[in-house]
Amino acid sequence: MNEYMLIFRHQDGLKVASPEQLQMWMKQTRDWMDRVAATGQLVGGNGLAFDDAKVVWHKGVVTDGPFGEIKETLGGYVIVKAVSSAEAAEIAKDLPVLQGDGNSIEVRRIAHGGGAK
Repeated sequence: MNEYMLIFRHQDGLKVASPEQLQMWMKQTRDWMDRVAATGQLVGGNGLAFDDAKVVWHKGVVTDGPFGEIKETLGGYVIVKAVSSAEAAEIAKDLPVLQGDGNSIEVRRIAHGGGAK
């Protein structure tokens, strides 16, 4: 079984949800994680804070980030166990982050040991 990272992509990271909306999404996400954990497929996950973020560029240049000129931001990730990317995508379909207009989840197999399965 492989491990897949489900990366939460927000189309407009400058939009801020209300505290009530954030609280509801957090509860739904915790419930989703509990359901996936019960199947033995949850490895872990975290949200990614926007405050105090930095971007390190070529030649060691450091800027405040991650916004700059990009429209899309990364809001968090979850790692799950699945036999294929198709199964990981099925698991991702119920994630509450998809309730946000324009949000998406990128599914990527984790390449342990330099890419070997």
